[in-house]
Amino acid sequence: MKRQEFGAAVRQLREGTAPDLVGLPPGARRVRGLRREELGELAGMSADYVRRLEQGRSHPSAGVVNAIARALRVGRADYERLCALAGYAAADGQVPTDLGVGATRLLERFSDTPMFVSDAAMNLVAVNGAFLALGHWELTGSPWEWNIAWRTFCEPFPAFQQSPADAADHQAVLVTQLRSALLRYPADTSLAALVDEIRSRSRVFDTLWRIPRPVEAYESSATFVRPDGDPVTLVGNMLAIPGDDLAALMLTAAPGSDDAARLAEVVSAADGPPVIKVGRSGPG
Repeated sequence: MKRQEFGAAVRQLREGTAPDLVGLPPGARRVRGLRREELGELAGMSADYVRRLEQGRSHPSAGVVNAIARALRVGRADYERLCALAGYAAADGQVPTDLGVGATRLLERFSDTPMFVSDAAMNLVAVNGAFLALGHWELTGSPWEWNIAWRTFCEPFPAFQQSPADAADHQAVLVTQLRSALLRYPADTSLAALVDEIRSRSRVFDTLWRIPRPVEAYESSATFVRPDGDPVTLVGNMLAIPGDDLAALMLTAAPGSDDAARLAEVVSAADGPPVIKVGRSGPG
C-alpha cells in the first residue's frame, strides 16, 4: 500500500509542477506539469524507472526520494511526506523558517488585514504593518518572545483578551500544532526545549499536552485593547501554507460592525514596509 501511495504522491507533484519553476521551457504541452522523461532527467534516473515508481512497482531508496524532491523543488512538508511514504526519516530534522514566496505574497496582498506567518513551532517568521499597528505585541526580552505558544501560556499579553471559551479553543490549537511539529521534527532541539519549558511553566499547557483537547475549528475571537484604550474585537483564522510548512493567521472584524470601522482606522495609521521579518526565537 505504501508503494502505491508514494507513487501517487510523486505523480501528483510531477503533474502539479510548472516547467518554468524547475528551469524548463513551458512549450506546447498536452499534459499538465512535467513529463516523466523530464523528471527522470532532472533527478538522474530513467523515465521507465519514474513510471515504475508511480505505478508502485519499485521501492525507492532514500537517495532516490531526495533526488525526486530536489528535482521537483518541493517544500519541506511535501518532502517529509515523500520520506514518510517511502519509509525513511527526513534528512533534516529542523523546523524550516524560510519565508516562501507564497507567504510573502499573502502578507503583501492583504495589507489592510492584520496578519502574521509562523513556522511549525509557532515562532513568528514575519508580520505585516497592520498586525503591528494593533500595538499589543510587547517584547519582554525572553528567548521565546516571538513564539505564540510561549506568549499565550507563559507571558500573556495584557492587551490581548479572550472569553474562557475562545481561550480554550486557542490553547487547544496551539498544543495540537506543537504536538504535530514535534512528531515531524524530533531532532529539533530548540523545539523540544520550548515544549519542555512551557510544560514546566504552565500547568494548563502540561495538562493539555498529556490529555489533548480535540480541535473543532482553527479560529477564535479576541479583543485587542489599543494603546489609546479603545478595544477592537477580531476573529483569527489560521491558514496552512503546506509547501513551506508555515501557517498564516488573519484577523478580521465582522463586516459593517463598529469593530470593522475601528480596524480600518487602526490600519490606515499603520506605516512602514508591508512585510516585516521578525526572526526565529528560542535557544540555539
